[in-house]
Amino acid sequence: MFKKILSVLAAAALCASMAACGASGASSAASEPVSGSSVTDSTAETATEEASSGALRVAGLKGPTTMGLVNLMAGEQGENYEFTMYGAADEIVPLLVKGELDAAAVPANLAATLYQKTSGAVEVACINTLGVLYVVELGNNIQSVEDLKGATILSTGKGTTPEYVLRYVLAQNGIDPDRDVTIEYLSEATEVAARLTTPSTDSQTLVAMLPQPFVTSVVAQSEGGVRVALDMNEEWQKVAGSKLVTGVLVVRKDAVEADPEAFAGFLNGYEASVETANTDLAGTAALCEAYGIVAKAALAEKALPACNIVFETGDEMKADLQNYFQVLYDADPASVGGQLPGDDFYYAG
Repeated sequence: MFKKILSVLAAAALCASMAACGASGASSAASEPVSGSSVTDSTAETATEEASSGALRVAGLKGPTTMGLVNLMAGEQGENYEFTMYGAADEIVPLLVKGELDAAAVPANLAATLYQKTSGAVEVACINTLGVLYVVELGNNIQSVEDLKGATILSTGKGTTPEYVLRYVLAQNGIDPDRDVTIEYLSEATEVAARLTTPSTDSQTLVAMLPQPFVTSVVAQSEGGVRVALDMNEEWQKVAGSKLVTGVLVVRKDAVEADPEAFAGFLNGYEASVETANTDLAGTAALCEAYGIVAKAALAEKALPACNIVFETGDEMKADLQNYFQVLYDADPASVGGQLPGDDFYYAG
């Protein structure tokens, strides 16, 4: 039976970074194990010892993916798995490739790239988030995509979903992303938020593309100065005619084959966790605060409806991902690892 280990970023550190919207050191990967809102040193030692015991090792990124998992993390079933949260996707990739992680919630196009990089050793188990990206501005000048021409746009996720979404939407609206705008990539959403809310003598309109729940956080903290200008999910659907898929859960095939029933049980728990996240906003928000995923429960509760947390599997997942990957491939084959994934990329259960 899988044994217990629960590891996410230290709650106090993340809460502080969210509250200040300052540059975060969270990208230094996993920090200290937590169980509920506190943990003793002896628990941390036990967790380290149990890490090699056979527990399904699942990684997530700060944001909606982990918000969808939090009810599973906090429940009885969560004792069977090892959860670790990281600040950036590029921290997860080598661990998954080397087999030091079994499953990870990652940007959708990165899952396709991992499939190519591992020669088909991974598969996608579910879609966990749809569009969570929004363009926000300090001001009131951006009313349409066309208004972004000439702007400097702050963003995260270079080489992953945010970059490809932004470039595609811009290009389809007649804006050359290499000439007509300046896209400045920062390592984490907290850094983008800090730049957006820091007083500046620059008269240029400040524009950023951020994911939830950071959008809700920065709008609230700016006290009306920062507004949501564009919903990138809507803008994507206008030009692509398909769903914008943000995140998926990818899993190593050898981990599934080692115990198919146990993995199916994990997915059942994940599905239930997502359903609770979308129906029990207050309870889920309280857990997000307790685990340090969002600084305050009130903020998490307000952000949850805009996070588009889903649980798609089977034919629906396959169709949505194939449509999404085709759009990315047509725009830039490198965005999905050079070629489209084969049918064996899609977990059939």
